[in-house]
Amino acid sequence: MARIPKLTSSVHDISAEKPPFGSRFLTEDANVWTQNAWDHVPAPDDQADSIASSLQRQRLAPVPDQDKEIYNSKPAKYWNNFYKTNADNFFRDRKWLHLEFPELLAAAEPEAGEITICEIGCGAGNAAFPLLSANKNPRLAIRAYDYSSHAVKLVQQNSLYADPPIGSIQAAVWDLTSESTLPPGVESETVDIVLCVFVLSALHPNEWGKAIANIHRMLKPNGIVLVRDYGRYDLTQLRFKSGRMLEDNFYIRGDKTRVYFFELDELALMFTGARASSSQTTVRTTEEETESQGQEEDGGTGISSPASYTPPHNSASHVPFSELSADQSNCSPQNPTPAAPLPTIHPHLLVPLASCPPHPLFTIEQLGVDRRLLVNRKRQIKMYRVWMQGKFKKLTDK
Repeated sequence: MARIPKLTSSVHDISAEKPPFGSRFLTEDANVWTQNAWDHVPAPDDQADSIASSLQRQRLAPVPDQDKEIYNSKPAKYWNNFYKTNADNFFRDRKWLHLEFPELLAAAEPEAGEITICEIGCGAGNAAFPLLSANKNPRLAIRAYDYSSHAVKLVQQNSLYADPPIGSIQAAVWDLTSESTLPPGVESETVDIVLCVFVLSALHPNEWGKAIANIHRMLKPNGIVLVRDYGRYDLTQLRFKSGRMLEDNFYIRGDKTRVYFFELDELALMFTGARASSSQTTVRTTEEETESQGQEEDGGTGISSPASYTPPHNSASHVPFSELSADQSNCSPQNPTPAAPLPTIHPHLLVPLASCPPHPLFTIEQLGVDRRLLVNRKRQIKMYRVWMQGKFKKLTDK
């Protein structure tokens, strides 16, 4: 059977009743191993049992209290070690970003005018340089920041950095959770687009308020922040072994870098102070073959732009702090192996975030889930991945 190309976005927006139909639709179960990818394949019936079993195992042996401060005190140190070890060889270039986020492609058009894109958590430039290579806008300025000094050095050593074909690029060391300092060369309300790809998940929940405050401060009114990050019960979360859980849904990897796994409502609360109703939260499932080359965890390969969604602040779909409660899983000493853990919202998001201006700060332009079933056809293994994606627009001054 000839290969069927992927022609739709990877994200099912919460405003859409159904995901985009796609071009890789599995109509016969016997064909499952004939393609690299299939769209909209439902999760297996026993997935809830696998989740519950993994979480119970992790909670029985969390990170010892005396080690948590070590991991949380100097996170940039461990990312420096990561980039010293892996240089720019670990992640593949994120050439898919302009497909998932058409705003990036529009900013690179010849007549787009003066636009500043600020990438936070730039790493080795796997997003900045593909955008710079495709750029046709002489007035596009790309600003790349990371709190790993070694990552920034890798960006600055790239040949495109010294001699960009069109437009400009600058990179510097900067911590998104800085108390009162914006990045070098960035003033308040001067940035059109902020890009945060797998960045918020690397922060401690105590730091979320500072991060949102800094993003809000640098963006122009009506500027947008583009977010993609790890989703709750992603394969990588369930695979963590004993001694890796810092707290619920927050882990330390083998290289000592941290990662949090989000619910959609947590991202909505972080940026808007309210959550999207559970009745509107929908999912997108894709099946595709795993590849041994590269270590890309981004998972973006879509093309079409998802529908936009901007709920009014007084609508039923926008639930304020006072009506929120922390959903608890049905795990207890009397029920040690729950069949279906319920979603949880981090307690920090049930009250106004520390070090963050009062909400509302942003409106939701897009908020969706990308669920994929990765397939190793040779070993006949299926693995489920979950990513969250959002676009949030800064509100103009009240």
